[in-house]
Parts: sequence; C-alpha cells; structure tokens
Amino acid sequence: MKYNYKRITLLSGHYGSGKTNIAVNMAFDLKKNFHNVTIADLDIVNPYFRTKDSQTELEQSGIKLICSEYANSNVDIPALPQEMYSVIDDKSQRAVIDIGGDDRGALALGRYSKGIIEENDYDMLFVINCYRPLTCDVQTTLEVMREIENAGRIKFTGIVNNSNLGEETTADDILDSLDYASDISKATRLPIVATCVKEELFDVLSERISNLFALKLQKKII
Repeated sequence: MKYNYKRITLLSGHYGSGKTNIAVNMAFDLKKNFHNVTIADLDIVNPYFRTKDSQTELEQSGIKLICSEYANSNVDIPALPQEMYSVIDDKSQRAVIDIGGDDRGALALGRYSKGIIEENDYDMLFVINCYRPLTCDVQTTLEVMREIENAGRIKFTGIVNNSNLGEETTADDILDSLDYASDISKATRLPIVATCVKEELFDVLSERISNLFALKLQKKII
C-alpha cells in the first residue's frame, strides 16, 4: 500500500470492523521506514481483540506497545495508561492508535484530541465493513461515524474499507464491497485510503483495486 503516514494515525470503527488488526499491521508497515514506532490501544470497552495479543511480535520488531495493564487479564477495568500522553508530547514518535468502537469506546480519545488537533499531523481513519449487520448500508454506517466523531471530539480524514467475512472471505466479497465503500466516500467527501485484504488474496486483487493493503491476521491469545 502506498500511503503517506502522518505522525499519528488513529483508527476507529464499529465493533467487528477489524480496526485492531489493521492497527497492528500498520505499525509493522511503519517500522519499515521509521525507527521510533509506537502502537497504543485505547480500546478499553471491548476486550475481545487487543493489540496485546501481538505483544511478542511487536516487541521483537522493536515497536513499543502502550495498553492498559489489565488487557488480557481477568480484570477488565476501563483504565487508560499514563504513557498515552507521551505519544502526544514526543514528536519523535510515529504512532498508530487503536480507538474503541462506537461512541462509548471513542470517549477515551477526547482526553487527547485537543493536542492531536493542535499539532495537525494526524489521520483519523474510519474502518468500515459492509458485512457487519449494524453497518450494512450507507445510512447506518454514517450514523456510527458521526457518533464516534462527536464522542472523540475529532473528525475523520479518510476511510479504510475492511469489508470481510473472516477466513471465508473471497475475492468476489471484496469486489462486491467496492460500491458500498465508494458511496460512503461520496457521502462524506472523504478519500478511501486503503482497501484491506488478507495476504492470500493480495495477488489476485492487486491489479483490480488501488491502494490495496495486505493484512496478516492477528492471532487471539486464549
């Protein structure tokens, strides 16, 4: 994917959109060109997929992980790590931030949005998946988008089409989602910065879809 990363890349979307997996993959992508890379997990509402699941791989690649100390434990307390402020203050870092889904999850972003906006070196990317029941059409997807913007106090700057059916996703499933993504783009006047596919489908679709981003699927720690 040819994407010009800003210093801070924020990702948010409805539950099940796949934003956490994209965040992890973007952090690895950033590490190819930048030394000081951080990934921060602000998703304090939904514990199912978390960046901490990829902690070993991230640390082995020299990527700093910031997440709640309670992630992947028996205690699920909405606690934000104090280290999050270093992402805003330390301009030497390139950071990817995973924001919680929906308006309730995006509330955590409100603590940091002022500093992010003032620096003005960020992208706030809306991750969409037309195969999720609550974002299956333009109207419902836009409702989720506005709720997140209001709660997080920051506007989206681009769209990531991550429409998929998990491991069963076919090339046709991706192609069938393009009109939906295009309609979202037209309605919001935001660019589609990437269309995500699992690695196995990248070669099949690379000549048919622009800005294709191959994803290595994150493994869930049991």
